[in-house]
Amino acid sequence: MAPKAEAANGVEKTLLSEDQKKSNHIRSEQKRREAIREGFDKLAAVVPGLDGMGRSEALVLEGALKLAREEVVKRRDLIAQAKQNGEDTTGLELDTATIEAVEFQLSRAQAEGKDAEQDTIKKEK
Repeated sequence: MAPKAEAANGVEKTLLSEDQKKSNHIRSEQKRREAIREGFDKLAAVVPGLDGMGRSEALVLEGALKLAREEVVKRRDLIAQAKQNGEDTTGLELDTATIEAVEFQLSRAQAEGKDAEQDTIKKEK
C-alpha cells in the first residue's frame, strides 16, 4: 500500500513514489518546452521573413525586436506629422520608458554592427 499523508483539510492523500514524481516532472517540462516552441512559432508567423523557415529562437527574437523598433519609429513619426498638421495627439504619445528603450536598442544594434534602423528616437518633452 502506498504511503499516505493527511492534508490540511483532514483528507488523506496518497503520496507519490519517486518514479511518479520524476514522470510528472518530465511531462511538465515537455509541456513547458512545447508551449515555448508554439509561442516562437506564433511570433515567427507575424515577423516578416520568418514564417515557414527553419529558425533559431535567437533569430525569431532578433526579428521581433527589429520589427518592434521599426513600429515604434513609425508611430513616433506619425505622431510628429499629426502634431505638425495641428491634430490633437493627446493619449497617442509614447511614454518616455519606451522611447528610451528603443533608443538604447538602436544604439546597441548599431554598435554591434547589426542591420539597425538609421533613425533614432527623439525624446518627447
